[in-house]
Amino acid sequence: MRMGKSGIFFNVVLVVMFLGAAAAEVHHVIGGDRGWDPTSDLVSWSSGRVFRVGDQIWFTYSVAEGLVAELKSKEEYEACDVRNPIKMYTEGLHTVPLEREGIRYFVSSDTKNCKNGLKLHVQVLPKETNSSPTLKLEAPAPTTPSSGSSRFGYNTLLMLTVMFYFIIGHAYYI
Repeated sequence: MRMGKSGIFFNVVLVVMFLGAAAAEVHHVIGGDRGWDPTSDLVSWSSGRVFRVGDQIWFTYSVAEGLVAELKSKEEYEACDVRNPIKMYTEGLHTVPLEREGIRYFVSSDTKNCKNGLKLHVQVLPKETNSSPTLKLEAPAPTTPSSGSSRFGYNTLLMLTVMFYFIIGHAYYI
């Protein structure tokens, strides 16, 4: 049984569409395999990283060590002032989409941890404007998750599924 030209075209369109969507995103796990933790060196971790509109940052942390607070200003960030946060992330695993350009400030709600360096400012740059999309995946060192939660986004999983379907389907029908 052979796949018609329209079937092949449909598969190619699906792969290109999902590759384009996935290429626009980089998933940054804050702190790498240590996550958002007082022992993480977030300054070293973030140096050289580029955060763009469309990317997502992932916070993985122990609620016992404090929550993650997003603050409005550099002054609040430097003083570790969490009295009036934009948002308080409370669940131990949280994804924050980077939807617009600018600087975002994140600190530990535990003032001691914040003053000891558990804070991060993220400069969000415009989307990349190159004409040929390339898939960028940031892979932290392998870890054993403490729960059944996956660190991959839905788009990445969907893209891999479609690519697998296309490759297997294409090989089967040739």
